[in-house]
Amino acid sequence: MRHAFGRVRRLKLTISIVAAITAASMLIVFPGGHQAKASSATKPQNQAENEQAAAAEPDPLAARRGLYEKLSLFTEIPWNWIAAIDQYERSMSKVRPKARPMLGSTVGVFIDQENWVGPLNPNTEDSSPASIRFFNGIGQDGDGNGQAERTSDVDLLYSLVRRVASYGVSEDDFAIGLWEYYQNNRSVQRIQQFARIYAAFGNLDLFEHAFPLPVGNNYAYNSTWGTGRSWGGRRTHEGTDIFANHGTPVRSTCYGIVEVKGWNPYGGWRIGIRDLNNFYHYYAHLSGYDKTVNIGDVVKPGQVVGWVGSSGYGKPGTSGKFPPHLHYGVYSDRGLIEWSFDPYPMLRRWEQAERKRIRAGN
Repeated sequence: MRHAFGRVRRLKLTISIVAAITAASMLIVFPGGHQAKASSATKPQNQAENEQAAAAEPDPLAARRGLYEKLSLFTEIPWNWIAAIDQYERSMSKVRPKARPMLGSTVGVFIDQENWVGPLNPNTEDSSPASIRFFNGIGQDGDGNGQAERTSDVDLLYSLVRRVASYGVSEDDFAIGLWEYYQNNRSVQRIQQFARIYAAFGNLDLFEHAFPLPVGNNYAYNSTWGTGRSWGGRRTHEGTDIFANHGTPVRSTCYGIVEVKGWNPYGGWRIGIRDLNNFYHYYAHLSGYDKTVNIGDVVKPGQVVGWVGSSGYGKPGTSGKFPPHLHYGVYSDRGLIEWSFDPYPMLRRWEQAERKRIRAGN
């Protein structure tokens, strides 16, 4: 009996110890549980704070638009022309970031130090408007703080617009001012094109894209950029071939302006569209064009510009030397020359984004 009683006492002691450990562990976990509940309880509050913070952050496009309209009042230059200059400058800085670093926080204008203060100015850090003007520098005080600051968004854009507008504020005079500043016909053409795009749509948020063929149609494509071609001499393929049925609609992939339209011995019936990123979108081997689309017209993503065909590789009207397909190429303007780059990753991204919109019912 004594041994049995001893075993019972040891069993009770063991149970007590286990119970104590369990209780202790519950006490340890319990605060964590409270913290977890507190965390989940504060999550909506944190989320709301984050949303408020995001809403409080300035919209860069809205900030730019406000600046363009403000400078338009001061200079009598339409806001879309000012926007076009800024966007052209931004596009040049994107392709040459080392040579043209970002100076301000919003605008894309780059003016080198020597031209800002004046070529003969002994003070390379000069910010005095009077001194800079004496040495024929570009820098001016646009925000009224008495300083011509090369890192100020307002001063940068105001100075460039004022220099161009010194030749007059009419469209022709402004074009002369652009040429005198850039000494490059391509620059003048690009800014004129950008200004027309902005005027047509009345806003800056013009970077949406569409797949060049209606998503859901029968088509096939893969990465063919850089592969060899032999017709007309050895060369590389500067685009992606999208094979589709003859007559499939071909759509603009972007907001842009029709720059080229007509016959090309290689591309057949082709059309070229320039967008605000200064990319040239090239659509070739078409069977025909939409009759309402002409050189100088502004287009939007998804707008039909022509139809898939097999034209090209010969004199005007040559067709049928290869299966019907759309040759889609993209070229980046670097100021004096243009470079082809592989459009395949963009095509995949646009196609997937459009499929998602279709599934969402948009």
